[in-house]
Amino acid sequence: MTTSTKNPMGPIDLVYLWVDGNDPDWIAKKIKYTGAIGDGSEGDCVGRYISNDELKYSLRSAAKHAPWLRHIYIVTDNQRPDWLDVSHPTIKLVDHKEILPPEIIPSFSARVIEYFLYRIPGLSEHFLYANDDMFFNAPLPPSYFFTPEGLPIVRLKRKRLAKWRYRIKRLIGKKLGQYADALANAASMVEKKFGKYYSGIPHHNIDPYRKSDYQHAVEDVFKDQVARSQGNRTRAHGDLQRSAFSFYALAIGHARLKYVGRKESSRILVYKHDFQKYMEKYQPELFCLNDNQHVTDDDRLKIKPFLEATFPQKSPFEK
Repeated sequence: MTTSTKNPMGPIDLVYLWVDGNDPDWIAKKIKYTGAIGDGSEGDCVGRYISNDELKYSLRSAAKHAPWLRHIYIVTDNQRPDWLDVSHPTIKLVDHKEILPPEIIPSFSARVIEYFLYRIPGLSEHFLYANDDMFFNAPLPPSYFFTPEGLPIVRLKRKRLAKWRYRIKRLIGKKLGQYADALANAASMVEKKFGKYYSGIPHHNIDPYRKSDYQHAVEDVFKDQVARSQGNRTRAHGDLQRSAFSFYALAIGHARLKYVGRKESSRILVYKHDFQKYMEKYQPELFCLNDNQHVTDDDRLKIKPFLEATFPQKSPFEK
């Protein structure tokens, strides 16, 4: 897929996690190990697993707007999309068994699976990571994600006084949501270890990393937190969240911080936003169609028609 876009830092790969939560075999496995397809909570709702073919359209967006990518790795639990041309030289399927410790398989937590991305065989030093509901929406060169020196550009959204808001809520006994709790913990851990607190929240979109820093974060800097979290089959309060890896890279000078707004990176809430109006208003360079515990099956019916209209041209990765 690589084209002649100048890239002084060498190859850049893209990594996705993908699961087909509609697959009967996967459903049976999920029930066997966790007792339910989903419990409706923030961490284990159906929206974490259900497929609306978002990956197909995300790949279309990558083929159209980031043709300089070398390999695209799709990490799955013994699954493959039936529309995917796995013979295409850019596409590499990676099974959980290839990267996860055997004692934690099966894992249904993207948060845990993310710890082990650096183990993907052949993964480039510079790589992008995306959920399947994240999309390129404009021609974006490698310099959009990495500095000329090859440092990842960490995109955060401003959250003024976040540190104190989180701490005050905890002091008065108000429980944070699971995601907010994980972000607060990640920022606090980096502050404790490196004396720097990053109060912005991740832009919830495609992120760049250096494999060497990612590996060091998992195996050394946060190894105790990884060890405590990795056995959780689904997301749980107290899990280490990968934002810690980006905060760590920033703290040691191995990344650059950029605060962004909706025109650069948008998170569109499936249950709340009018997709088309939102896109017309902000015209974001990156966007995410975020499914969560508030989304209904009727809400999800809007996803595929919108994506088909937005990315109508088949990618070379489709049969």
